[in-house]
Amino acid sequence: MVRWMRTPRPAARPGVWRPGHVPKPPEDPSRLGDRELLGSALLALICGWTLYSLCLTYLDFYAWPAIWVTPQHWRVAPEHLPENATADDVLVAWQTTMQIYDILFALALICVFGRLGHGPEVWRRYAPAPMRRAWSAVASPFGWVATYRRQLLAVLIGGVIWMACFTGNWMLWLEPLFLVVPDTWWEDGDTLTYRVAYNIYYALFTLLLLVGVWSLGDLRAIPRRIRFGVRPGERRDPRAGAPGVTGTEIVPRAGLTEWAALRRAGAQGAADRLADDARSGAMSDLDYARIEHAWQAVRARPTELPAFAAAAEAQGAGAFPHASGHRDLTVRTARHDLLTRQVRIGHAPDEERNPYDYRGEDVALDPAVLGTSLLAVGPPGSGKTGRVIRPVTEALCLQALANQATVVAVGSASSSLGPDDAFDVILRVGDPASAYRLDLWGGATDIDGAAALLAEALVGGSRVEPRDAAAVLSQLIGPYYAAFGRLPGLAELRAMLDGAPALLRTLHERLDHAPDQRRDLEARRRQAQRPDDLGPHLADWLALVDRAGLSPHAAPGARGPEVFSLSALTRPLRVRIDLPARGHAEAGRIITRLILAQFTAAVTARPDRSLFACLVLDDATAAITRGTVRGLTQLRPANGGVVLALRTLDDVPADLRAGLLGAVGCRMAFSGVTTWDAEHFARAWGTEWREDVETTRTPDRAGGGLRRLVRGVRKLATGRDTTVDAVTVRRVERERWSASELAHRVPPRHAVISLTTVSGEPGPPTLVRLG
Repeated sequence: MVRWMRTPRPAARPGVWRPGHVPKPPEDPSRLGDRELLGSALLALICGWTLYSLCLTYLDFYAWPAIWVTPQHWRVAPEHLPENATADDVLVAWQTTMQIYDILFALALICVFGRLGHGPEVWRRYAPAPMRRAWSAVASPFGWVATYRRQLLAVLIGGVIWMACFTGNWMLWLEPLFLVVPDTWWEDGDTLTYRVAYNIYYALFTLLLLVGVWSLGDLRAIPRRIRFGVRPGERRDPRAGAPGVTGTEIVPRAGLTEWAALRRAGAQGAADRLADDARSGAMSDLDYARIEHAWQAVRARPTELPAFAAAAEAQGAGAFPHASGHRDLTVRTARHDLLTRQVRIGHAPDEERNPYDYRGEDVALDPAVLGTSLLAVGPPGSGKTGRVIRPVTEALCLQALANQATVVAVGSASSSLGPDDAFDVILRVGDPASAYRLDLWGGATDIDGAAALLAEALVGGSRVEPRDAAAVLSQLIGPYYAAFGRLPGLAELRAMLDGAPALLRTLHERLDHAPDQRRDLEARRRQAQRPDDLGPHLADWLALVDRAGLSPHAAPGARGPEVFSLSALTRPLRVRIDLPARGHAEAGRIITRLILAQFTAAVTARPDRSLFACLVLDDATAAITRGTVRGLTQLRPANGGVVLALRTLDDVPADLRAGLLGAVGCRMAFSGVTTWDAEHFARAWGTEWREDVETTRTPDRAGGGLRRLVRGVRKLATGRDTTVDAVTVRRVERERWSASELAHRVPPRHAVISLTTVSGEPGPPTLVRLG
């Protein structure tokens, strides 16, 4: 838990998995190709090996640095040895020194020629991922070497210069002193003036050497790192109370386990309890996200601090629970990071078709991109439900338990959107045993608004104009509301559309106090006599929904199911709606359109938009209407979003396909899409400037007689003219992903995805391996 808290989460492009993410350096336009990279590496290896062999065999001057830093008597004749030293001792010392020096010299050659041959790039590009991870694990304890490599190099250079100057092997450092001091001062070597001048020069030279080492190695970074935890090259953010970072990186939350902000606010006991729970393992990532969310609310309203501190000190990690009392899901099928609210859905391969910033990165979804709505198109079996819809639903359920979101997931009973205990409300359409039933009006109290919502759902898949159907429904809903003080149920509305005389007569009698509503009822009665009246058609559609069991009836003497309205999305809720699996396909489409229309109306009408509200449709077939497309554009400022999964864009009316792709900010094209579906995505993703390479082959006519003779013999043998290639490189505007590439070059279990944040930052289309 503590390690999860301390994991850095730098800012990244939309959709990049941020925990542990390492920002890439700017893209190098002169990036070497594979052939050039491997060729330069092989050439550097050959040159380095050749130079090393020559130095050991012929080039004696390579050993000069070793001679400079070793005593002179190691290399003189035996008669010049100092006292208490034997020839064997000197020989062993010299051989040991040279062996160490040869090893250091070989390492230096490896570093130099490894750089010249682009060795690090070869390792990053071609080393298997397990080997890279193993090397990272081995090198991580020695990370301080990489962190302070500049300082270590400067100290090493300063130490070599010091040893060379003051062991009597390198006398060049005294030349400036000899130039400015008269010869009479140092000829005897033991005069007072000589000693004073020598010591002053010695101190100045030493000071100059220390200043050089200090400046070259930036040694002042070491105490700053020890005191503030700032690495060399970084700057500290004075507002954060924690180590700072460069401009594009978020401040690492290294002090979360101590709850320093809570301590500064005066809640010492609450901070101690939370810190103990975090270190002991009693706190989970969901507990922390929930408590952190409550703490952010307290920072906005400081008067709530005493209540927050009392609850945190008393309950610890279990404070501020969800209304269900659950502190986690029983099962997680995807990787989640509740601090950034991300769920990982796949990995972007490191290949040329992907943008540079996304190559080799994990791809994730969060409310920042789901707030622009997501459209996923792919044939059955391409992985929409298992690899996108289910992880997104699971992530939103976790965020709902953290009191940060509310979610409605709609699918068939076989969609497997999550276990039953992962939801607070489970509404099974057509199941008499369902504990809930859907409110036909979505909690609407406005007559015209309620009629418009129901009309959009009933006639959205036909050529009937929704406003005409809404006018018919309002002529019945308004009088019924005026007479009974409530909106009619499904069966009652169907009976009025069918022209049930008893119900209409009773309704007419109870409208003595509402002449305007009686006038609407009379107008409906007259219009019902027309052959093109919409009433019977609306009644037939309502009959389909009624037979599917949208409003189940309880057994005699039993308590009826509780009515659930989408207007309840003002609090953290986890809702799953199971549509009829088979036998009621058209009714399921009508119910889906009804839920989508009610969700849009409820979310945009919320007075408090702090909770992220999301509707997940596992099958949005025939759910897209003109009203739906308009509603999608209204969800972004209301902190809401919709996830739509389609088998093909043919399920959307032809005149709405371009509008739908423009209304959503996130688009996914799965492997196996048809070419005509891919054309819509290709147009939506637009074009970009690329380098186009054209190769032109022309007959070879150059050369003298011998060369022409060789070409003639070659033509007799092969039957083809000898040609030369002329390469032309130019910048042209090409589609980011062509329709043919989307339809035929996306591997199985892959998808091309583009994401846009609610702030308007777009992400380019990226090939992602799902899972």
